[in-house]
Amino acid sequence: MDELTISVIIADRPYRLTIKRDEEETIRRAANKINKTIKHYSENYAFNDKQDLLAMVALENTTNALRHEDKLIKSDETISAKLSEIDLILSDNLKIE
Repeated sequence: MDELTISVIIADRPYRLTIKRDEEETIRRAANKINKTIKHYSENYAFNDKQDLLAMVALENTTNALRHEDKLIKSDETISAKLSEIDLILSDNLKIE
């Protein structure tokens, strides 16, 4: 496994991570997105400390992930139904009488 040790800063704290080399860009983008969202919340909402901001970021990101998951499930169900229809049509038309 090709691993790499990197440091990312989230909410003004450094985190040292050992990751797969091909995940580096995604992890750095994720840390950047978290920091931008923290900045947005800190500029627009009252908060007591960074933990409040991190909680809001976690809630927003988890909500978005669940929405995407629900969309994928619905899409999978639609695709499965369509494939069943196609299978039935093909089966009916391929029967030798």
